[in-house]
Formats: sequence, structure tokens, C-alpha cells
Amino acid sequence: MAETANMNTPPMDEILASIRRIITDDTPIGGPAPIASDADPEEDVLELGEPAAAGPAEPVEPQPLPSVPEPAMLLSKQTQAASQRALAALSGLSIDPNADANTMDGLVREMLRPMLKDWLDAHLPEMVERLVAREVARISGR
Repeated sequence: MAETANMNTPPMDEILASIRRIITDDTPIGGPAPIASDADPEEDVLELGEPAAAGPAEPVEPQPLPSVPEPAMLLSKQTQAASQRALAALSGLSIDPNADANTMDGLVREMLRPMLKDWLDAHLPEMVERLVAREVARISGR
């Protein structure tokens, strides 16, 4: 049974030649089959990695970008200047980490210290455990 199937199946070269004809539109589909020649059917196939035979490439000049209109300013020049002055004055302030409890900075720091300690006691162990587990999983690839 395998022998009868092989007798009805055209050779691989004819199948490949037919596919090439269809791709290159040399003959319409269903047209007459070309006569087999002694030429190597692989001769006209461009393998990947081989450079295509082409003339010298013409340099491509970059096209200028289309002009984009500037966005409308949300602030007037006066408002922008006043904001910059206020922010510059704020950035010039320094906070003394050794401030006494008699200053506003020291008073706020002393009030926040016990709240911060309680929060860290309650949440820090879980956060560290979660972050360490995530890092171990990342390193081990799990």
C-alpha cells in the first residue's frame, strides 16, 4: 500500500518547483508544469545570512520633524516668579535634628517618637520578612 502512495506522490523537487512558481507568479496556478532541467533548483534561493546582491545603498536624508506648537502656559509670569521665590525660601530653611523640646521641631519630634516606635514594633517584622522572602524568591528563581 505504501508503494502505491509513493507512485502517486510527485517528487519533492517538483513540489518545491511548483511552490516557487506560485510565489514568483511565473505561471498562473494550475498552468502547465515546466520541463525539468539540469539546473540546480537551489541556485536561486537566497539563504538567510547571505547578503542580497544589490547596488550601493543611497544615503537617506533625515526629514525635518514637523513643528509642534508650544503648550499654553498655565501660570502667568508673575505667578510663576512668586512661586519660585517662595519655594526657594522654603528650600533655604534647615531643620536642626538636635533641636530642643522647646522649639516647634523638637516638640513635634518628641510627640511623634512614641507613635513611630509603636508603628515600627507592629509592622516592621512583617515588612522585613515579606521583603526578605521576595528577594530570596527572586534570587533563587522561584
